[in-house]
Amino acid sequence: MDFKRLLLVDDEEGVRRFLGLSLMDLGYEVETAANGKEALEVFDAFKPGIVFTDIKMPVMDGIDLLKAIKERSPDTEVVMITGHGDMDLAIESLKFDASDFITKPINNDVLEVSLERARERYSMKLQLREYTENLEKLVEEKTDRIVELERQNAACQVVQGLSSALSDAAQEADTGYGVFNELPCLVSIHNRYLEIVAHNRLFEERLGNQVGNNSFDIYSDRTSPGNACPVQRTFETGKGQRSKENFLSKDGDEIPVTVYTAPLPNKDGEIELVLDISVDMTELKRLQDELYTTQYKYQRLFDEAPCYITVQDADLNIVEANRLFKQDFGEVEGHFCFEAYKHRSEPCEGCLVDKTLLDGESRQQETVVTTLSGEQKHMLVQAAPLHDASGRIFQAMELSTDITEIRRLQDHLTSLGIMLGSMSHGVKGMLTSLDGGIYRLESGLKKGDEERVAAATRTLKAMIGRVKKMVLDILYYAKSRELETEAVDASAFLRDTADIGAARAASGKIEFVRDIPDDLGTIQADTAALSAALVNFLENGVDACEARKDGRLALSARRDETGLVITISDNGMGMDRETRDKIFTLFFSSKGKRGTGIGLFISNQTIEQHGGAIRVESAPHEGSTFIITLPDRAGKQEAGAGK
Repeated sequence: MDFKRLLLVDDEEGVRRFLGLSLMDLGYEVETAANGKEALEVFDAFKPGIVFTDIKMPVMDGIDLLKAIKERSPDTEVVMITGHGDMDLAIESLKFDASDFITKPINNDVLEVSLERARERYSMKLQLREYTENLEKLVEEKTDRIVELERQNAACQVVQGLSSALSDAAQEADTGYGVFNELPCLVSIHNRYLEIVAHNRLFEERLGNQVGNNSFDIYSDRTSPGNACPVQRTFETGKGQRSKENFLSKDGDEIPVTVYTAPLPNKDGEIELVLDISVDMTELKRLQDELYTTQYKYQRLFDEAPCYITVQDADLNIVEANRLFKQDFGEVEGHFCFEAYKHRSEPCEGCLVDKTLLDGESRQQETVVTTLSGEQKHMLVQAAPLHDASGRIFQAMELSTDITEIRRLQDHLTSLGIMLGSMSHGVKGMLTSLDGGIYRLESGLKKGDEERVAAATRTLKAMIGRVKKMVLDILYYAKSRELETEAVDASAFLRDTADIGAARAASGKIEFVRDIPDDLGTIQADTAALSAALVNFLENGVDACEARKDGRLALSARRDETGLVITISDNGMGMDRETRDKIFTLFFSSKGKRGTGIGLFISNQTIEQHGGAIRVESAPHEGSTFIITLPDRAGKQEAGAGK
């Protein structure tokens, strides 16, 4: 698969022609197709590294094409091309591992950013695969070598058991010397006077001719008979010895050895000679040192990697985690991944590691996690299998890269278009309601029907309020509107806001309780922005209680040393930990198609602009409580100064 090869799929010939020219100018070899079915035929023959495809096409649409390509080649990067009206499908495509989506008309700068992002994703996959394969190969090679040396070591132990059978051969120097020469060890024979009487050829090659010298002279740390060597201890105890020693080579270098000695009795049963068989451990020690160095190197790479890395077993227990993961999530070895990483009580739906352990395929997805410090991060999560010596998959490695900044930049480029697209139908409905309200107002005025005029006026006020809120949402998120704060009476402001929430609760037949004292003093606030944020929390509380017959919503306020504390609570469906962590994330909504995922994001932004903070307490089926703290003076600068 060649990453410089690109397949462009669109049912509009003009788009294929002009966008194809732009891509070729960027250095890509481009093939085109008019629909998904034709694209698959081209894909199999062309084998591109990246595919650009429109979402809505005849014969086979872009979503089905994306799925088919990922089945054929999971590593191929797919970028979706969409109009503003197809944003729901574009966002859905990310669930099927699309690299990105861009909107028509396509800007060349956005095109280059999308291509670079796809290239980074592809490069990351290759690096992870190469790292895993190299590590497995190195560990296998070192393991095989150590096993071979251990076999040699075991063979020498067998020789020790045969030493008694060699005693007769040792009586005859010529014959004994010949037998010893066949052994791949350092073999020597010592008499009761602690003198070397014979040794094999390998012994002489390594230590020189030592016949007639003292037994302890061949050791680097034995300088006299008082410092007993293994041969001396064998004569003293009558038993064979096993110990790790260091010989002195004929060049004066130390040779690490494992010494095995065996007593050789004469015909009367007295120990006359001692057989010394020593195994040169130089190569084993070198390999062990090399293995330790390699292990240290890869452990250091593992710990210093600028991403989260965990190794998990078949039960999804974390066997090992790198330093950065422990820093942000604590000591997690022995804990389930979904507990430590996602704060869940059961495995995540569609768990990557679980699937990788089953089929051995590497895969990736994006998610949002919350660290112990409460920081939310967008992560690109990748899973890869780990094999044992027999090739069986026994663990999986999960690597998570922080892409928060990338997503923030992408959100900045696309959020306004997505908001306008998702709100277009709402604006159309509001305009229709405004037309109807104006018609009823004019009709009531002509007929002098005051009740009709009053009803039309209420409709117009409601619609104007909704239009105002929507415009403010767009302005706040676009950061084109700064706060316009003034000193306001906190009690009066909260009562006015509560009246809005009470009307919404009454329409949903929800009990509304308020506790707003008269002595709350003043706060610096942008009343329009802050009221919209609080009403958003109240409306969410009403939505959460819709399924309950005894739904209850409460708004209360008090003063403490931190400032004004506003509490909004409901007894609705509640939230689990994962939902609580994500509710202030842009475009995240727990309401399905009924929510845009924008309201709470903007409300949280508004509270932060006032220098405040929000704490959420909730559990499934036990309702939710939002505790909002506002300082006496608004603004991020003042809030930061007091920390």
